[in-house]
Amino acid sequence: MRFSKWVVKFRIPILIAVTVLMIPSVFGMIGTRINYDMLNYLPKDMETVIGQDELLKDFGKGAFSFIIIENMSDKDVAGLKAKIEKVEHVETVLWYDSIADISVPKEVLPEDIYSAFNTENSTMIAVFFDTSTSSDLTMDAIRDIRKIAGSQCFVSGMSAMVTDLKDLCEKEEPVYVCIAVLLACAAMLIFLDSWIVPFIFLISIGMMILINLGTNYFMGEISYITKALSAVLQLAVTMDYSIFLWHSYNEQRTKHEDSEEAMAVAVKETLTSVVGSSITTIAGFIALCFMSFTMGRDLGIVMAKGVLLGVVGCVTVLPALILVFDKPLQKTKHKALIPDLNGLSAKLLKIFPVFLIIFVLLVLPAYYGYSKTNDEVYYNIGECLPDDMDYVIANNKLSESFDIASTHMLLVDAGLAAKDVRTMSEEMERVDGVKYVLGLESLVGSRIPEEVLPESVTGLLKSDKWELLLINSEYKVASDEVSRQIDELNEILKKYDKNGMLIGEAPCTKDMIDTTSHDFKVVNAVSIIAIFVIIALVEKSVSLPFILISVIELAIFINLGMPHYLGQSLPFIAPICISTIQLGATVDYAILMTTRYKKERIAGMKKKQAVQTALATSVPSIVVSGMGLFAATFGVAVYSDIDMIGSMCMLMARGAIISMFAVVLILPALLMLCDRLICFTTLGMRSVYRRKQEVK
Repeated sequence: MRFSKWVVKFRIPILIAVTVLMIPSVFGMIGTRINYDMLNYLPKDMETVIGQDELLKDFGKGAFSFIIIENMSDKDVAGLKAKIEKVEHVETVLWYDSIADISVPKEVLPEDIYSAFNTENSTMIAVFFDTSTSSDLTMDAIRDIRKIAGSQCFVSGMSAMVTDLKDLCEKEEPVYVCIAVLLACAAMLIFLDSWIVPFIFLISIGMMILINLGTNYFMGEISYITKALSAVLQLAVTMDYSIFLWHSYNEQRTKHEDSEEAMAVAVKETLTSVVGSSITTIAGFIALCFMSFTMGRDLGIVMAKGVLLGVVGCVTVLPALILVFDKPLQKTKHKALIPDLNGLSAKLLKIFPVFLIIFVLLVLPAYYGYSKTNDEVYYNIGECLPDDMDYVIANNKLSESFDIASTHMLLVDAGLAAKDVRTMSEEMERVDGVKYVLGLESLVGSRIPEEVLPESVTGLLKSDKWELLLINSEYKVASDEVSRQIDELNEILKKYDKNGMLIGEAPCTKDMIDTTSHDFKVVNAVSIIAIFVIIALVEKSVSLPFILISVIELAIFINLGMPHYLGQSLPFIAPICISTIQLGATVDYAILMTTRYKKERIAGMKKKQAVQTALATSVPSIVVSGMGLFAATFGVAVYSDIDMIGSMCMLMARGAIISMFAVVLILPALLMLCDRLICFTTLGMRSVYRRKQEVK
């Protein structure tokens, strides 16, 4: 009570302090680097990651792109190549004139090399950068190349994808926040009892969101998914806390004449209920930190921090704002649209066996769809971009004109005999889907002695420690075919050089597939165990955690199983994150109803009356909360052109509605069925049956 009285007394200083804090938060938000490369989140001890670092350290080259040039004379291509070489952070540009003067016929090249880089109306040049794939400097260089190249040229590669993704995100992200705010505000205007209070909520939550985004500066960088979703998620998840405080304050206003005293009591009561509620949500986000694919840790830390700040804002900033604007808030109150639900609750309980049957019938098909959805996710990040993006067009050109869908890089010991390198390359070229292996030995044919090759070529492909080879593949990144191909290539490589490394987008993506498949199981287990323990402690029960989690897990199975039945493919990160977010964010609905049921049973109510009262009193809060989460995420899902963000928001929106119905319809039925078990396995409830025996 001392804290709540302090909040009421110092409401103006609190608002001034938070307003001042927003200034450095703005600078912190602007100064936080955004990472658009998912492959950067692979564990650092993986061979593919070590290989990428070696390439940058030993060759001074990180990012790599093929540029397809259509309908341009050799002279103009040479001129364009010269201009691209002058772009800052372009290390090397490799084309025909890197080997011989363009006056020399291209037929001097080995036939396979000539056909690999030329078609009837197209030619291809390879560009190496001295910066990493997702570096801001690399992205600037990609933009400069596109300006120089014009409409006849198409820049492919991971760096081009990251550049387009960044540009699209920066254009869309402000719109996400606007949509989430507008729709969440509309939901609150409909379901709350005041015309002004939704705007007060948004001011309070907005301040905490800004502080959360500002403190991300101390993390160094965050992923683009975290940046895109954190504000929307924090708004959606922490809106409940504001609703709790408002309802509690209105209730206390009827008991206390003084508004400050009413608020002090409301803050005390809200703090107790909100802390219990927020712990499960925070636990869900912290579970993401157990992923070895560290993007989960990135999102988990930011969102756990956001929920914690949401609680702080709810019991400090929001009470201060409500008291400052108390008069207009009271004058603009209106009758809530949600009616008294005692009648509906009684009708639902009359047919509770129907909902038990539905529960049983849904479990198997929901779980089957859920398990299949996890097998049908896609890992190719480029697939999340619209078809009219420059990167997508360039990759399609590369595939159509040159039959290249992915490019691997091979690092082998520079001391390996040229004969062995040549034999290894020939063996690799016989692997299904491999177009060719391009290395120093490929260029040193019978017509060109190695000594004739310029330093720009030998320096590109060989250092004191490593020799670099390029392998072009017909198979797409993240496909089953390329996965088998990588396994075969690695097997061949290790025969000749046990320390050699196969790197590039496809090998890194294969590692990401293996890593996240394991992560999914770990995160699910951690989140369920953590929330189980929290519910057991909060409810002081052995049986209730099983009942509550089973209801929400069914909702998760239905939500994540629907894509399988609808023929949809999800981005790989969606099921991992959504399963924990939905569990952590919506198990509160079940806890709210169960806590009221316990209270009424302990107070002496019969089973049916207790469940009916719990249902009738909980539904308004559950509906407002569920619709708020739905409203904040659904609009973003419909608007976003980035499938990874759109899919995750759609799953969150749908999950909120499914969880809401599961708790309102199925949980009361399970409480009716398991009442005796609950009473005997819950601390403080055994007296319910003792009283019953005494009455008899």
